[in-house]
Amino acid sequence: MRVLVTGGAGYIGSHTLLELTAQAHAVCVLDDYSNATPEVLNRVRSLSNGAVADFTGDVRDPVMLDHVMQEFRPDAVIHFAGLKAVGESQEKPLLYYDVNVGGTLALLRAMDRAGCKTIIFSSSATVYGEPVYLPYDEAHPTAPLSVYGRSKLMAEQILTSWAATAPDKAAVLLRYFNPVGAHNSAKIGEDPKDIPNNLMPYIAQVAVGKRDALTVFGDDYDTPDGTGLRDYIHVVDLARAHVAALDYAVKNAGARPFNIGTGQSYSVRDMVAAFETASGRKIKTVQATRRSGDIAKMQADASRAAKELGWKAEHDLNDMASSVWAWQSGNPDGYGA
Repeated sequence: MRVLVTGGAGYIGSHTLLELTAQAHAVCVLDDYSNATPEVLNRVRSLSNGAVADFTGDVRDPVMLDHVMQEFRPDAVIHFAGLKAVGESQEKPLLYYDVNVGGTLALLRAMDRAGCKTIIFSSSATVYGEPVYLPYDEAHPTAPLSVYGRSKLMAEQILTSWAATAPDKAAVLLRYFNPVGAHNSAKIGEDPKDIPNNLMPYIAQVAVGKRDALTVFGDDYDTPDGTGLRDYIHVVDLARAHVAALDYAVKNAGARPFNIGTGQSYSVRDMVAAFETASGRKIKTVQATRRSGDIAKMQADASRAAKELGWKAEHDLNDMASSVWAWQSGNPDGYGA
């Protein structure tokens, strides 16, 4: 298939490109590089020995979207392009709604103009909010606590309505949990442009000396060690899920959400311990009070993905930690090295 990947130069997008090319799909990237660098695609090309077409532009730009659609003529779209920092979304709500919701609207309009009827949407488990029960399944109520989560839920609702307008339209909504890890080549990985918003890249930057210490927010949660529990998933497993969703969408019209996680939760201290083992280095931590809006526990029920997509996570916590260390130690300045 011919697959357009918006935000394809990003962390998850770049790993998905490798999985797509490994399955002989033709790929094209649209990215504005606000949270990525063109060097990513150079490395993807060298790892895949395949052609990766690319366009620089904003997913909200209808003229650019039409140009990409006319030049590449995709059979399907995988939509990663968006903003993703929970804290920032609370400070800049209009920007998050504009990019995450407005960008999805613009993309769907362009797909309609080009006759492209299949989309895989990179959503988020933040659409669920505080757990009514655990593990989260796809029937769990959606009540996101942040603007980021609400923007993802709005986009899901738009995609669901769009898919219902024709019998051959398909939208697969992947609600993934906490992606970590890096490709086994150690040539691509997570490279935050500013202070990392996520736990594992922050730990990795402490290990290589870029940060002084990891701040642990809250040690009084109702969890085994008092720190928050999260369902972490290796980015390669997550990339594979997007390819499995593409195969599913070809055969199944309509909109369908899927949880993409491991079903296993780890605490902040579990993650620190795993990374210390992988790196052989002590990670300095500083204890702080809870952050507003943080949830004590998150855990995925990914049985629907196993049954309907034929997908299951294969990498464990040791794989996650060791691959991040290989990436970070080999690229201490990320793609700027």
